[in-house]
Amino acid sequence: MARIFIDGDSGTTGLEIRERLAGRNDLEIVSIARELRKDVGAKRELLAGVDVAILCLPDDAARETARLCDEMGARAPRLLDASTAHRVAPGWVYGFAELAEGQAERIASASRVANPGCYATGAIALLRPLVDAGLVAADMALTINAVSGYSGGGRQMIEAYEAKQAPPFELYALGFEHKHLPEIAVFARLAAAPLFVPSVGNFRQGMLVSIPLHLDALPGRPRAADLEGALARHYAGAKHVRALPAPPAARLDATALNGTDDMELYVFASEAKRQAVLVARLDNLGKGASGAAVQNLALMLGARG
Repeated sequence: MARIFIDGDSGTTGLEIRERLAGRNDLEIVSIARELRKDVGAKRELLAGVDVAILCLPDDAARETARLCDEMGARAPRLLDASTAHRVAPGWVYGFAELAEGQAERIASASRVANPGCYATGAIALLRPLVDAGLVAADMALTINAVSGYSGGGRQMIEAYEAKQAPPFELYALGFEHKHLPEIAVFARLAAAPLFVPSVGNFRQGMLVSIPLHLDALPGRPRAADLEGALARHYAGAKHVRALPAPPAARLDATALNGTDDMELYVFASEAKRQAVLVARLDNLGKGASGAAVQNLALMLGARG
């Protein structure tokens, strides 16, 4: 029976992971007493006795735990980090199993896996196959728009929305320094940083990530069907990611995948106008966070990708 320690299980992601793992008879969830959480010796002892530690911590605290495991050498557990701290760090495998051929196997054999960000999951899922296929240039000036439910914004935002003290919709990160940008650039294989415009709506969970494109500005001036085909080929056979035809209604509900670990990808296009919008839909707490962590944990424990 694998022993799992969720380090930081009082936050949204940690609580969701614990809920998803509850009742499993192949896992033992290990906890540390509240009064010992900052006791380095007690934490080292606990870490030495588990197979995988899932880090649901602020970035600095996640780095501290990783350093502690460095000091433990062979006694250290494998790490699955749900924070932003190690997503582009050397020695860490990016935990998006559908990223490329062989990625699930790399996750399965890794000692350290970095869970992707929610926005990044949608953006990379749309862009990486198109960059790899030569349909989107790596140095193209791209704009990524996104909206998330407020549960992705941390304790203060959640409390403000649930107390009805927050606006119905707001743009944020308008300083052009959003924490998901580095991983988007690295794992979508972009040579130019995209313009990223995130927003939050007055709904608890759910997410849409959209990328507008002028088809005539793309290499080879492809048709929308070429983009659709590249996405469909890349995700053929994937359990949790599906490339689907755009619905005739030409509209999408951000909350439709809530409670699932799935992600849907669409190409909305007008050949007459030579314009397209790529859209990823997912639950920011599912494939965008806790669901992805559980998927990665399963791979690390020997499940097939």
